[in-house]
Amino acid sequence: MKKKKIQVIDLFCGAGGLSWGFAAHRGKQCEFELIGAVDFNPDSLATYRRNIECDAVVQQDLSAIAASKSRLIDFVRSFNIDRSLPLVIVGGPPCQGFSAHSKKQRKTTDTRNGLVAAFAKIALAFDPDLIAFENVPEAMTEKNWAHFRPMVNLFRRQGFSMEAKVHNLAEYGVPQERFRALLIASKSGTMPELVPTHDSERFISVRQAIGHLEPVKPGEIGLDPMHFCANHRNSTVETIKQVPRDGGSRPPGVGPKCLAKVDGYRDVYGRLAWDRPAVTVTASARNPASGRFSHPEQDRGLTVREAALLQGFPHNFIFEGSFDEKFLQIGNAVPPRFSLCLAEAVAKFFARTAKHIRPVEGTYQHPLP
Repeated sequence: MKKKKIQVIDLFCGAGGLSWGFAAHRGKQCEFELIGAVDFNPDSLATYRRNIECDAVVQQDLSAIAASKSRLIDFVRSFNIDRSLPLVIVGGPPCQGFSAHSKKQRKTTDTRNGLVAAFAKIALAFDPDLIAFENVPEAMTEKNWAHFRPMVNLFRRQGFSMEAKVHNLAEYGVPQERFRALLIASKSGTMPELVPTHDSERFISVRQAIGHLEPVKPGEIGLDPMHFCANHRNSTVETIKQVPRDGGSRPPGVGPKCLAKVDGYRDVYGRLAWDRPAVTVTASARNPASGRFSHPEQDRGLTVREAALLQGFPHNFIFEGSFDEKFLQIGNAVPPRFSLCLAEAVAKFFARTAKHIRPVEGTYQHPLP
């Protein structure tokens, strides 16, 4: 039986965490073809090109594309889209303007919040059959709803049905407690169904994810070129040494004196626990002073490879750019293990769709106002 081919374009693709699941999916009835991936960060795109096969990996400022009707039309036409096949648009615009982890970035005027509208406008310009939008849970709270109402209204006016849900990604095999919002918009009126693969008794632990890696010291590179951490200052190492192993927290009075003046930041320098999922891995996970990002028993922070494995990347994924840039790509990524579950749900959705819902080729009308 010939497989149904489904085209995918990834907007704000970053290092490719969301694309990876669609590229890696191997279904019996459907197969995905990545025909486009777009981001502004050159290091992220270098990582994407190294690890994921895609027809067109493009560096573009999507906010500028969305602001110009002529540029948007040219942008859409630049991709080799087969209008006889289903098209899926996926994306996760940068979320730091909404994230609860950004204590110093509380302004609702954060310019990154406008990327939600840019995503919606560009996604609709492609006239897709399905749209998947991923972001932090805070993005869809009442506080931030003003940024999402225009997207929802745009989708509704174009005839899309929508479903939004917050998922604990540990339920999909990601070895961390990470909660993410996923909005799916469908032209058919029905929705893909994401099915969790792990209950709380079977969550993947830190030990299962990184316990096999050989010990390394700060600044030392292991057998894997991605298995290295920051070359910590002696004071940082001495602080970590005083934190109890396997999930311990920084004792009172230990560490920089400034911490004693602030009520909060209780997880800083804390160790991950071997037999539980990790805390949410962020772009700051490179620094033990930023949260519970110390190794369960070695006196150091996380290596690039450890952070990537905890984020659900495959063991052979290579990141380009500086040390900080690698962690930025990892922390901002959609965990690939979750994206694989999403791809499976999308594949089953199209497999049970009797007819392609797009107009006959040649009758395509550009949806821009």
